Amino acid sequence: MHPVTFPMPVSRRRLLASALAGAATASASALAPAFAQPAPWPARPVRLVVGYAAGGATDVVARLVASRMGENLGQSVIVDNRTGANSNVGAEAVARAPADGYTLYVYTIANTINASLYPRLGYDPVRDFEPIGLMAKIPNILVVNPRLPVHSVADYVRLAGQSAAGVSFASSGSGSSIHLSGEMFKRRAGIRMLHVPYRGSAPAITDLLGGQVDSMFDNAPSALPHVQSAKLRALAVTSARRLALLPDVPTLAESGYEGFDVQSWFGLAAPAGTPQAVIERLHAALAAALAVPEVRQRLRDMAATPESATPQQMRQFAASEISRWREVVKASGATAS
Repeated sequence: MHPVTFPMPVSRRRLLASALAGAATASASALAPAFAQPAPWPARPVRLVVGYAAGGATDVVARLVASRMGENLGQSVIVDNRTGANSNVGAEAVARAPADGYTLYVYTIANTINASLYPRLGYDPVRDFEPIGLMAKIPNILVVNPRLPVHSVADYVRLAGQSAAGVSFASSGSGSSIHLSGEMFKRRAGIRMLHVPYRGSAPAITDLLGGQVDSMFDNAPSALPHVQSAKLRALAVTSARRLALLPDVPTLAESGYEGFDVQSWFGLAAPAGTPQAVIERLHAALAAALAVPEVRQRLRDMAATPESATPQQMRQFAASEISRWREVVKASGATAS
């Protein structure tokens, strides 16, 4: 008869350790999918950097669009004014920000001008940004002091030819779109024009109203109130089409300068490397904002035309603007340090 044997007893400590290990493994397996999935974007407010002070055209357009984009995204889009160096301070801050979709930039015509105006930039206007889409365009208006004996572009050109110094034109600063609009017209018309730069549009307009300078290619929102009150006389608009708010004022193209089309423009961009899915979501939110009738009407009220463009179309447009303004900057001799 064989002896009966029994299995060795298992210690309570070993049983407890095995149970805990099994539970930990099961818990880890259950939680693994949650850790593998990133938080949905956007999970917090988005910052929109504007390179100019509050109250200007760039800031007004940005805040109008940002409010509606926030509704679409389910998160606030907060405008952050980072001024300095003709918007370069704000642009550089965004170019160096994390490419996670939480920092955006209002990319404007100034950035394409700055590419050739400044000998050194702290960012690359092309490589450091992912375009999202355009928001709006605003034309300039060639305005003169009413005491100047001109009522048309032809009169203006004739007067310039009768003076050794030509006519004077004010701007918001050397290298601004207001300045370079004048330089472009000067080249096209082949006339003498004396550029008088100021530190911003406000002092330039003040001297134009006072008769210290003859004319200005001012942004439409700034010039309109003075034209409508007859304190300034509008000779032409720089866009390809007439302004609905000034239907009797011809374009420069209609005034004999075929193809002349200069407008300040505003778009959205993110730091280079921002995920494509985020760019697509932002573009959809921007398009939805610009489709709201109230937004479109408010833009028109400030003489702005709502614009739409895919990210790729904006990239191509910005590249063409850099090339276009490089020639004008070189011809004008404008520089900035």
